[in-house]
Amino acid sequence: MKLKIRQVFGLVFVLIIASLLMVLYQGDLPADVVDAKYVSPASQFLTLDDGARIHFRDEGNADGLPLVLIHGSMASLHTFEPWVALLGDEYRMVTLDLPAHGLTGAVPSGDYSSESQLKVVKAVIDHLGLEQVVLGGNSMGGGVSWRFALDFPNRVLGLVLLNASGPSAWYQSEQSPPSKNSSPLAFRLLGQSWFRAIAGRIDPYYLAVQGAESAYNGSPVVNDALIMRYYEMALRAGTREAILGRFSKPFNRARAPIDVSQLQHPSLILWGREDSVIPVSAGERFHETLPNSQLIIYEDVGHVPMEEIPERTAEDVRAFISTSVLKT
Repeated sequence: MKLKIRQVFGLVFVLIIASLLMVLYQGDLPADVVDAKYVSPASQFLTLDDGARIHFRDEGNADGLPLVLIHGSMASLHTFEPWVALLGDEYRMVTLDLPAHGLTGAVPSGDYSSESQLKVVKAVIDHLGLEQVVLGGNSMGGGVSWRFALDFPNRVLGLVLLNASGPSAWYQSEQSPPSKNSSPLAFRLLGQSWFRAIAGRIDPYYLAVQGAESAYNGSPVVNDALIMRYYEMALRAGTREAILGRFSKPFNRARAPIDVSQLQHPSLILWGREDSVIPVSAGERFHETLPNSQLIIYEDVGHVPMEEIPERTAEDVRAFISTSVLKT
């Protein structure tokens, strides 16, 4: 009798899950349709030896100091468009979409590790013939930036770290007070194997809404166009599978312990006080650890300061480059 009851409950559970998947199902969007909407006249594509097609833009003052900017997890190069508009008069502005993101999307190798990201950034910089750059990144892109500076110190003149991810050891030991805002639900769910098993078919719209409202600290820049950008980029054919592959494997492969205090580069650390993704204490730790750094904390700002307060952050970058990078 107990066996039959268990079988009935098991069947009911399966039917419920199946019904939910039918209601929430959302197929992929054709890559060419998404590309047509989000490509710009400045968009270029670099095909690597392994077949990966990397989307990048080379804009601004062609004779200016190169400023290479790297987006965060689940984002795209579009997140730096405000800075390109504000800083392009003086600097050469290079932005790119990392594998599993933006109009780069899935790559044939299926490699979405930090090592793969570093190779992509170097490939774009080499392709453009840039000997030395100021390198900046937000969140995961900030982590890519300081890792690149560790591996290729002579190629980097200065670092701009916006709410940047730090060494994994920091998060294993750090006890930080919770943000007033709940963190993006998508990041928490993607860490669960049961969710990854179904995430390739469900509609991510409400995750995009909640994630944007959380990450941007309820900023008025979160409008329908911004939400649809995240949503449609996630639905671009192949990208969901790439995202799931990225979250199901170790991001950082086995390597020697990382010591960011080795970085002697002038470093500007920008952080939103109300970051719900990476706490401001991580920014303070970067400042304590990097020997040649300055820290600016923005009140009432979240995880994406270059979009939330573009004018102020752009002017802080301009001042940093003129006083700390060009004077060294």
